[in-house]
Amino acid sequence: MTESTELTAMSIAEILTSLPHRYPFLMIDKIIKINGDETAVGVKNVTFNEPIFQGHFPGDPIFPGVLIIEGMAQTAGAIVIKHDSNTGKKNIVLMLGVDKARFRKPAGPGDVIEFHIAKIQRRRNVGRYKAEAIVGGTVIAEAEITAMIVEASS
Repeated sequence: MTESTELTAMSIAEILTSLPHRYPFLMIDKIIKINGDETAVGVKNVTFNEPIFQGHFPGDPIFPGVLIIEGMAQTAGAIVIKHDSNTGKKNIVLMLGVDKARFRKPAGPGDVIEFHIAKIQRRRNVGRYKAEAIVGGTVIAEAEITAMIVEASS
């Protein structure tokens, strides 16, 4: 018999419960197509009102690549925390490394960035995830994210 996998989503309220990040550093608005801690798609609606565009770059706003990487990491972290929440422990996810990062095209106001995350492997409290940032069907950035899952201090 095959085991079925439930696909779920996370609203902004659930993301805020899972992640410690807050405005202006929360880089995801919702997460869709979650398959346990295996895969997910995080969504970031880029708006002109974001404070980063006051300095990056006035007259030609570009969403910074490091914030795209952060959105990838936050998406991976949120699904790991949601998946592990049945243990009764409150965990946080800390980024350990970013490898194979490539930026293909810029993103800017009006774009909807999808962070496609796929688990490469997880051993105990360290996970490795393949991530792609996609706008309108085009990959604009990619990276491999390594993270450590630790119990949050009370």
